[in-house]
Amino acid sequence: MIMLFTYRALDDEETRVEEATARIRDNLRRYVAAEPRRWTGLLARMTRARALAGSNSVEGINVSEEDAIAAIDREDPSTTDRDTWLAVVGYREAMDYILQRRQSESFRITEDVLLAVHFMICRSDLAANPGQYRLGWVGVRNSRTGELVHEGVDRDRLEALVHEVLDYVNDAPVESVFLRAAMTHLNLAMLHPFTDGNGRTARCIQTAVLASDGIVAPEFSSIEEYIGRNQQAYYDVLAEVGGGAWDPMRNAKPWVRFCLSGHYLQAATILRRMQEVERIYGELSELVEANGFPDRSAMALLQAALGSKVRNSSYRVSADVSKNLASRDLKMLVDAELLVPEGEKRGRAYGPAPVVVAIRQRLRLSRRIEDPFADGRVAQPRQESLFPETA
Repeated sequence: MIMLFTYRALDDEETRVEEATARIRDNLRRYVAAEPRRWTGLLARMTRARALAGSNSVEGINVSEEDAIAAIDREDPSTTDRDTWLAVVGYREAMDYILQRRQSESFRITEDVLLAVHFMICRSDLAANPGQYRLGWVGVRNSRTGELVHEGVDRDRLEALVHEVLDYVNDAPVESVFLRAAMTHLNLAMLHPFTDGNGRTARCIQTAVLASDGIVAPEFSSIEEYIGRNQQAYYDVLAEVGGGAWDPMRNAKPWVRFCLSGHYLQAATILRRMQEVERIYGELSELVEANGFPDRSAMALLQAALGSKVRNSSYRVSADVSKNLASRDLKMLVDAELLVPEGEKRGRAYGPAPVVVAIRQRLRLSRRIEDPFADGRVAQPRQESLFPETA
């Protein structure tokens, strides 16, 4: 008897998409591992911030890019309320935990790891019973209509099935890490092991499966940003495959293809960003050199050019300088009319001046990306930014 949602192997078309994604990832390696750039760290932080914001936004937990980067940098938020901030920080800690643990060659995603991830994600909400399985029945309702849209598996079957999922994660002979990660996410989401935080936990564990496979720079491997941008499609495919209750006999193909599309489109988007950032950073470096400014100050202009508000704290991380030196650099850029200050004191942030905006606009690359399941036809996927300035 089939106890879990399964998918034996990718078909020819799905394999083609996986191989296309792998080729894109090989190109990413040049920027991340073989020839790392000065700006790679900033882009990695911004990518993690987008994943953090994307996964939380699915649950109605919304944070600005500025504050998402502050969370990654372990700084205080500028506008986010306390409850939202605690939820965002909890998710960041869960991802930090996963990325740290995956460095061990013997790392396995055990029950303790799963419960630890859930605890970190939900620890600010004791009603979610953080780090513990749910005590009884759980269901998901449409927030607008109140309609019951999914029921988790019966409680008396739950733990045995979770153990099966973990056995699959660690030991099943599945050639594709994308497939293993996707099916792990699907089974956890459909089982609904917890009182709350099931979606965030499933998405975090999916990223953990990808990271544990030894992928270079796992920050660039998650599809959480893609899911956050395509929330309705995510809800729809889970509803289509799940059917409203635990039924592992249902066809998982729509879900597998959703995830494969996400990996392809996200990888293509990251590669495009890297190519674009390389061009923009080169021109900004020439601009700061022409003004006689230190090379590091181009990092502040780059962050602003990409549409993210620059704070003293975020610039300190990018340029690896002290608070006082960061303040002097930022003032220097404001005086030169390259940055525009906003707010006062702790709320002080900096945006791009018109000359910086013009450089970004002139060097932008096309957002058109091939739809991997459209026979090579060029489509415009829903890859607009979670944060409008950073498309």
